[in-house]
Amino acid sequence: MKGFLFDENIPLLVNVPTALPLYSTQALGSSPTDSHIWNTAKLEDWVIVSKDTDFSHRMMLSKPPPWIIHIRVGNMRKKQFNAFIEKVWPEVEKFLPSCKIINVYADRIDAIRS
Repeated sequence: MKGFLFDENIPLLVNVPTALPLYSTQALGSSPTDSHIWNTAKLEDWVIVSKDTDFSHRMMLSKPPPWIIHIRVGNMRKKQFNAFIEKVWPEVEKFLPSCKIINVYADRIDAIRS
């Protein structure tokens, strides 16, 4: 695991408390496809961070999948969302690299071991 790739539906958060690099899907070009994001994450050994259910569903079809952090908190204002992510991120990272998918809800974190 060499970094986190934030999908376009999540702003790149500069205050994420992590030592690993943060990347935005914008670095992959204009509106990259889910397949491009998926394949790049696998190739680069990155964790996909997304609100998109497509990545969670895709895990069933692709072996081995990249790591996925699925943010499932609904809509929040940017400031509130940033504060939430900063608060839960240390707990999220505890599940890596042993869990391939981490679902982050407003009230809990669920992880599936690989």
